[in-house]
Formats: sequence, C-alpha cells, structure tokens
Amino acid sequence: MAKTKQGKRDVDSYTISGTSYTISGTNKVVRVGDCVLMRPVDSDNQPYVARVEKMELDGRGSVRVRVRWYYRPEESKGGRRQFHGAKELFLSDHFDMQSANTIEGKCVVHSFKNYTKLDNVGPEDFFCRFEYKAATGAFTPDRVAVYCKCEMPYNPDDLMVQCDDCKDWFHPSCMSMTIEQAKKLDHFVCSDCVKENGAKRPSHAYAGSTKYEPKAESKRQRR
Repeated sequence: MAKTKQGKRDVDSYTISGTSYTISGTNKVVRVGDCVLMRPVDSDNQPYVARVEKMELDGRGSVRVRVRWYYRPEESKGGRRQFHGAKELFLSDHFDMQSANTIEGKCVVHSFKNYTKLDNVGPEDFFCRFEYKAATGAFTPDRVAVYCKCEMPYNPDDLMVQCDDCKDWFHPSCMSMTIEQAKKLDHFVCSDCVKENGAKRPSHAYAGSTKYEPKAESKRQRR
C-alpha cells in the first residue's frame, strides 16, 4: 500500500460483504478498473453502474472508492431513444468519491462489438459505445453507422435482416414484415434493390433472391 495525503493509504482491493447479490469467491473481490453495481439512494431504483478508478483506506479504517459513473440513456439530457439497447450505458466524465460499502456487486461493461457476439446476456452484462459529457450532453463519437430506411443506429435487442445485394440491414417492420415473417424467410432483397436491379421473387423469399441473416439477436438470449 502507498501512502497518500492526510494519512490515507491506497489499497489494492476491497472484498464485498453483506450484499443482496449472490456472489462468491473472486467475484467478491473488487479491484481498480473493475465495473461495479452501487446501491441507489432509492431502493426502488436500479443500481448505479460505475468503474472503480482508485481505492483508499482512511484513518478510521474505512475504504472509499473514486468512481467514474456510467449513465443510462434515460439519465442523459437526450433521454432514451429507439436505438438504445436495454443494457446500454454511457461512460461519463462524472467522477465521485463513494464509500466502498455501497458496492453491491461486480458487473461487466462490454464494448459494443463484444456485446453483440455474446451467446447469452446475463443480468451482470452491459455495453458501452459512447462517452458522455454530463455538463453539455455531448457524445463521443458524435456519429455512428446507421441502417435501414429509418436510418437509425443498430439496437442489438432488435432483429434485423440483411439484403445480399446492397448488404444493408433492415428492420422487418420497415419492410412491412412482422418478426414472425422475417424469421421464416429463406432469402431477402430489399425493395430498393428490387427496383434498381429488377430482381425476381423466388418462393420462400421476400422481394427477391437473398440469404436471410438475423443480425445477432437470434443467437443471444437473456438469462
């Protein structure tokens, strides 16, 4: 442990005790760099999510943690939008010192790419694709790829189908299809490609000859 100002000492880890979460073994041990769930002021609210930046032991033997908060979309100035996933978080520039005994458990905040590759999404899994400035409401990056006729960023909770001609992804609803119809497709070509290329519509297909591929959602299940 290294000495700090006012008799405080940096500590390497903190062991969670008396939590409402079922955790055991190494999952109880929090270290700098870990993402954690922190007890909200109102017990009816969801736990806060933060990344531990530093831990220190004060002169009274209490451990305090410096955290960098993740914001949920509904906590941002723009609010939750259609393309925000249910498990999406924004890494903010908001830092705080908190008592370590408010830590309820550990969690994992994945990159957006890694999250979309998960076979199963558990309650401890979240993802982040934006950094957020709490004072101004600005996001980094300020632009991301958009898909479909609605030109919306990808929501990993939504099923999408890919057109083999243009390789773009589409929401079934934007293509006048139900989810059930989309799941039964063997092939798919979007309406714009049909008009441009004059593609013919084979049996078991929508609009033309294309392979059906759900974008990630069908291979991931919540647990």
